[in-house]
Amino acid sequence: MLEDKILVVDDEQSMREFLDIMLKKEGYKVSLASNGEEVLKYIDKDIFDLVLLDIRMPKMDGIAVLKKIKSTSPETVVIMITAYASADTAIKAMKEGAYDYITKPFKVDEIKLIIKNALEKKHLQKENVLLKQVVRDRYVFENIIGQSPKMLALYDLLHKVAPTKTNVLITGESGTGKELVAKAIHFNSPRKEKPFVTLNCGAIPEALLESELFGHMKGAFTDAIATKKGLFEMADEGTIFLDEISELPLMMQVKLLRVLQDREFKRVGGTEDIRVDVRIIAATNKDLERAVKEKRFREDLYYRLNVIQIKLPSLRERREDIPVLAAHFLKRYSEELNKNISRISPEALHLLLNYEYPGNVRELQNIIERAVVISRDTIISLHDLPFGDIDECETFGSKKEGRLRQSIEGMEQKMIVDAMEKAGYHQTKAAEALGISERMLRYKLKKYGLKDSSLGPS
Repeated sequence: MLEDKILVVDDEQSMREFLDIMLKKEGYKVSLASNGEEVLKYIDKDIFDLVLLDIRMPKMDGIAVLKKIKSTSPETVVIMITAYASADTAIKAMKEGAYDYITKPFKVDEIKLIIKNALEKKHLQKENVLLKQVVRDRYVFENIIGQSPKMLALYDLLHKVAPTKTNVLITGESGTGKELVAKAIHFNSPRKEKPFVTLNCGAIPEALLESELFGHMKGAFTDAIATKKGLFEMADEGTIFLDEISELPLMMQVKLLRVLQDREFKRVGGTEDIRVDVRIIAATNKDLERAVKEKRFREDLYYRLNVIQIKLPSLRERREDIPVLAAHFLKRYSEELNKNISRISPEALHLLLNYEYPGNVRELQNIIERAVVISRDTIISLHDLPFGDIDECETFGSKKEGRLRQSIEGMEQKMIVDAMEKAGYHQTKAAEALGISERMLRYKLKKYGLKDSSLGPS
């Protein structure tokens, strides 16, 4: 656990010593400065959670120091101390970003409470930003949808893994739900009240990765206009999710390995070792063992991350879950889009069950969302699905449209022939049974070259 760091700034030695003793008894990590120049040296080397800053000081007054602190480390909370309280001084300090001010002589309980409230507010704001106001109930294991044997085995493993501190490697194709599983592990662990921080290793330029993970000091590089905490520091006592870990450059793999081994790091441009307690969950859709053999991924890092591996099955490996997943997404998007769509027609579900899903669950989700958007009925039918149009197949990620289209068209032709036979070759009744318009049925008959003579008795 990282202790809250407080910098006490006062030109009176007795006041500095008094606050030093009092704050250390409260469990804070305290540094002391007697003037503005010492403050500047401190904030160039470290980030403080809170600064107690005297307004009246020689050489550089408290307002000038406040401006410097806020320009270097905007997240630092500053509480002003003064023996010469005035409305003008207080208003000026607040305008420059001070959290509050107290007057000398002050009561010990009063300053303890102000500091406690200030830091609690700061931590709450940080957590809200990191969690992006997610609804935690969404990440209970039951919301990882599926009833197939592979999913039941997955639930069992997740229940065993979540309560531990162990690092986890989640593998699986794109769209199988790796981030959802990572969040479920975190929110069902003892760390659930602490931050869950996510980084897509393939989405950050290599030059910025170290700063993103470990933070930087002001002036450490050209664009470092303020001191910034990195994701590891922000995730202290919580979980960091490193998605697409295979995309991490080799140089950063070395630095990440050190964090895993020593649980400490330095900010870019910093000199202080920062210790953290962070659980790491990594994910990849690539073959990391192969990357290790090809020297593209460090073997020692692989074994540090791969303490427990959770392999997520593709949707093709658990087709029996397609109906329940489709129903789940149908309910979700019907409610979100305020549409009264109750079910999926048997014919449409048949197509959904036989599609290959190169994009896995995410692709099924997109298909159902699209169907809900364009449907004008209370039932999702064949013509609400994208499979009939090759361009739309590509929109949903299929790179095998030729073979897939032939397969789907073959099934569609058979369904049309069956429906026409059952309806006594009455187009209106057949269209109704298929869940499509009569106009659409005529289009399909013409498309497949199915005339009355080819369907049955003349």
